[in-house]
Amino acid sequence: MRPPLLTTVAGALAGGAVLSQVAHPLLRGERLRRTTIGSVLAFSAASVVDAARRGGTRSALTTLTVAGGLGLVAEAVGTRTGRPFGRYRYAGTLGPQVLDVPVVVPLAWTMLAHPSVRLGRHLAAGLPRRTRGVATVATAAWTLAAWDLFLDPQMTAAGHWSFEHPRPHLPGVPGIPLSNYAGWLLTAGVICAGLHAALPPDRDEPQTVPAALLGWTWLGSALGNAVFFRRPVVAAYGGVAMGLTVFPYLRSLARGR
Repeated sequence: MRPPLLTTVAGALAGGAVLSQVAHPLLRGERLRRTTIGSVLAFSAASVVDAARRGGTRSALTTLTVAGGLGLVAEAVGTRTGRPFGRYRYAGTLGPQVLDVPVVVPLAWTMLAHPSVRLGRHLAAGLPRRTRGVATVATAAWTLAAWDLFLDPQMTAAGHWSFEHPRPHLPGVPGIPLSNYAGWLLTAGVICAGLHAALPPDRDEPQTVPAALLGWTWLGSALGNAVFFRRPVVAAYGGVAMGLTVFPYLRSLARGR
């Protein structure tokens, strides 16, 4: 496909992911489960197609292989050893599995890893070359890991996975040990470092799809937890943590920098 068509496809997939997530508070049971899986598929596809628009088929495959592959390895090791997230298990409600890990889980790593690296590169673009790479990976990893402050409370509440030893935990967010967030930050760092090293340098191109995906994930998740899911503490943790990077990114894009 040509870049303009890929832009249209990525935008359509992103729109579909957003619409499906908007419907989450209105759904229950099997419809909610299927919509959850579908939103991850659409979201990750939007990220992969955006990678293809920027760097061709090779970039798309690299994004899927590095982010999805490393995510799968981390989850497979995690479910067997309890490292680095803490001991947990999947309930078998998220569809087909590979190595006892639902396929949608490595796709979930993929769906936000690519936009996070774009964010990291954009925010670090003005830094000296010797520090730019470290800043890119650190900012991207923080963004990806901060998303889990929204994700894990939602998925554990829905019964998709559970932790064997959920303490100590964040005040007001029971059921998820602090080790899980540390494991997310470590894994996010490895994934984002791999993507940053493997993907070609960014050109001066619109950031529409990554910005839309990150902006929606940040604001939509904060609003959903605060209003619809009645988890204001989760909304506060995730809103502040993810906002530390997503807000400057969106503000910079809005100012045309």
